[in-house]
Amino acid sequence: MRKPLIAGNWKMNKTVGEAVDFVENLRVEAASVDNAEILVCPPYTAIYQVARTLMGSNIGVSAQDVYWKESGAYTSQVSPGMLLDAGCTYTLVGHSETRGRFGKLDPEMTPEVLKFFGETDESVNLKIKAALAAGLKVIMCCGEMLDERKAGKTDDVIRVQVEKGLKDLTADQAAGMVIAYEPVWAIGTGEVCDTPEAQRVCGMIRGVVRSMFGDDAAERIRIQYGGSVKPDNAADLLSQPDIDGALVGGASLKVADFMGIIRSA
Repeated sequence: MRKPLIAGNWKMNKTVGEAVDFVENLRVEAASVDNAEILVCPPYTAIYQVARTLMGSNIGVSAQDVYWKESGAYTSQVSPGMLLDAGCTYTLVGHSETRGRFGKLDPEMTPEVLKFFGETDESVNLKIKAALAAGLKVIMCCGEMLDERKAGKTDDVIRVQVEKGLKDLTADQAAGMVIAYEPVWAIGTGEVCDTPEAQRVCGMIRGVVRSMFGDDAAERIRIQYGGSVKPDNAADLLSQPDIDGALVGGASLKVADFMGIIRSA
């Protein structure tokens, strides 16, 4: 039986003080939850204090990204060892926003500016292998843009992201991964993929894992849905056989909303 994983990706939100206040309250509200794994993903600046505040609780801490080298002349990057030292047990890798794939573009996001977000399937793979080697668990994100969906390319796009992201892993490593399916057009837009389609795509992802690593890995790996998950749609999504949790964005920034999703699991 796969234990649901509910992870709150705070993105570029919350100062250190705000983050600590939030998790102090969340820790109390979530203390009795034992049928779901809970994670928060603070910005780098708050990881250490959040992890200290959550010590001894049932809530884990994830980074939002990681670099694939342990040290060196890589200005602004953060290594797996640094994340472990700060208190992380997980990291996200390959979120659509680090890939420069946004559901809704701000006016200044010209093609030249979007080059700032340079994530590729190949860099995702390097990050996954480095994180796993260091002892971090990984949530790998995948998902299609609206134009790709309209063109009927959803399955092809996601299959490539999964195959290239998990390239050269062992079956046991793959089984311990989490894959988050986040249709890009539903991230931060208020749109949500309808439940039957979310289930279909998550089932397809499990099928890709099965073809790469076998039945055992496919049955053990957890597949989350992300993209405008809220308390009022979480129960329906989380009741599906191939959806093993949620990667939550905006609704993870308020304790009441996040707890509503956690309780749905």
